[in-house]
Parts: sequence; structure tokens; C-alpha cells
Amino acid sequence: MEPNFSKLAGVLTGFSTNLQKGERVLIDAFDIPEAMVVALVRAARERGAVPFVNVQNARINRELINAVDAEQFETQATWELARMQKMDAYIAVRGSDNIFEMSDVDPAKVGQVMKAMKAVLDYRVNKTKWVILRWPTPAMAQQAMMSTESFEDFFFRVCTQDYSRMTEGMAALEALMTATDRVELKGPNTDLRFSIKGINAVACGGTHNIPDGEVFSCPVKDSVEGEITYNAPTVYQGTSFDRIHLKFEKGKIVHADGTNAGRLNEILDSDAGARYIGEFAIGFNPHILEPMRDILFDEKIAGSFHFTPGQAYEEADNGNRSQVHWDMVQIQRPEYGGGEIWFDGELIRKDGLFVKEELKKLNPEYLLGS
Repeated sequence: MEPNFSKLAGVLTGFSTNLQKGERVLIDAFDIPEAMVVALVRAARERGAVPFVNVQNARINRELINAVDAEQFETQATWELARMQKMDAYIAVRGSDNIFEMSDVDPAKVGQVMKAMKAVLDYRVNKTKWVILRWPTPAMAQQAMMSTESFEDFFFRVCTQDYSRMTEGMAALEALMTATDRVELKGPNTDLRFSIKGINAVACGGTHNIPDGEVFSCPVKDSVEGEITYNAPTVYQGTSFDRIHLKFEKGKIVHADGTNAGRLNEILDSDAGARYIGEFAIGFNPHILEPMRDILFDEKIAGSFHFTPGQAYEEADNGNRSQVHWDMVQIQRPEYGGGEIWFDGELIRKDGLFVKEELKKLNPEYLLGS
């Protein structure tokens, strides 16, 4: 067994989901090596858990969705929800040889499937211990503009890092965000103001996503005012977007432009909640510095934040409901134009580095220490 596979499986079944004896875990494997699935099964059993495996393939999924019958996926959602309700934990490892595999599928069909499967997603997110990660592929290496070997080294380094080192700084940021009312985000073509008063903050340090390194909350639904330009590219529903610019009034996105502006606005018009924000999160993983059009990495970029149109999480809920949850990222390090985050009139982070004393343990200098 490849040592990196066993080490990663140990992180996912141990630190991330903390599997206990007798717990049922669903291993959802999307286009990954069989050896990694075997490593996860073995790691789960070593902890006394009971592993179940679901194997998926992107090209097969595309074919099913391409001629979708709404009743077909409603039927599938029924038995997938019944299966999920039997699980205590969920581990998904998702590979992809082509991130644009779904690019020629009718967006309306994708929306049908997302709507049908929403109950399964909601149960998994809110009722199980779960963790999701990508699998390193040559396609991902191309997105990151790295050689395959260098990207694999990077992947296993960031996915098996000592996430416990984030704990103290995350707790301080979580407490501060929970106590904060007014937030201001400033930067190039960005001037946003909103409230997070009365909404929980949640620290994420390797227990839900790998890689990880963020603390998230959520704006009061109608409080967002101003504008933002995202400087990290994003791929959503099989389409690539760059330089997305949004304007807000009373919490609602009243103007949206950027590359593929027509498709951008179609997605934001998916339902009534898609033009409101469902998450505000601050990212600080010291190993992840550049966007690679993979949101599980990009939303954790050191010195970034993401501001997410669509569905709010139950843990930090402003009441917004949508089939969309689109994490859009702005990087505030100097080489990306800089920027500032203010809480209740106090500067918290400048140009990607935390300036408040109790938060400095989230800066790369500390997190990369021994």
C-alpha cells in the first residue's frame, strides 16, 4: 500500500471524522485509485467502524444527467436519503480527469438534479460527521500550473499537515466573529458592509474539508451593502468564470458581471435565495497560495476570504435557502492588490495577515512552525 494513501486515510478516518467502534461510514469514491478505497476501508475497520462503499464515475454521471427524467432522480434521491440516514459518517474522495465534464449539459437539467438531491445533501451536512476532498490528477496539476509529480507532493503535504496547530488561533477568531456586529471588507473595487450579529461562527480545521483552514459565519440576510470584485477564478456547474463583480442593495445582488456574465446571471436567478449571501468565511491555509479553480483548495488560500451567494449552512444560518451555494474567493495579499477586514471599527487583517494579537497564530509564520 502506498504510504501516502495509508497516511491520508488515517487523517480522514481519525482527525477528520473521528470514527468510533460500531459507527457506519459511507465512502463515496469518485474516479480515484482502487488502492485508496481499500486504504480507507482498512483505516475505518482499524478504528472499529463499519465501512460502506459507493463508487462513482464522472462520465457515467454525465450520461445519466444529460437525458435526465425528473422522476428518475427523485426515485434515486429516495433511496440515497434512506441510505444516508443509516450512516454516522461520510467520506467523499473526488477525482476528476476533466473538470469541464459537465460543461455541455443543459444547466436546467443540472438544476433539476440538484433540487431532487437536496434532501440528501442537507441530511449529510447537518446530521453526519463528514469530510470531503479532491484526489490529485494530472488535470488538477494543469489547473495549478504544476508538474504532476510536484502537484502530488503538494497535495499530500497540504492534506496531511498538522491541522491541530490551527486550533488555538481558530478558536480566537471563532469567538471574535461570534461577538461581532459590523463587518467591512475593503480592497480594489471592493467596499462591502454587512452585519453578522447573532449568527454563529464555525471553525474548520480539517474536520469537514481537506484541505482546510477557515472560519465561517453568515451575513444577516438583508444587511449587505456595497460592491465586491473577486480576483480568484472559479468553476461552477461546469463553467469557468473570472473577475466576477457583484453589487448589493439590502442584501440582494442587484448587478452581476464578469466573464460569462449571461451564465452567471442564469445561476443567480436559479431561485429566490441565489441572489442573497449564505456564507462569509476567512481562509488561512499557509500551504495554499494560488487559485487553481478547485474550490476545496481555493477557499482556504492564505490571506483570502470567500463571500458565497446561495444556501446558508445550518451551523451559521441567516435563513437563506437556495439550491445554489457558490463560494467565490477574493485574495487580499499584496501581490493580489491587498485589502482589509474590519470588525466593529477595528482592523483585524491587513493585506492577508492578521494584526490583532490573539489572531496572529493563524498567520503562516506560526502555522508553518514546528
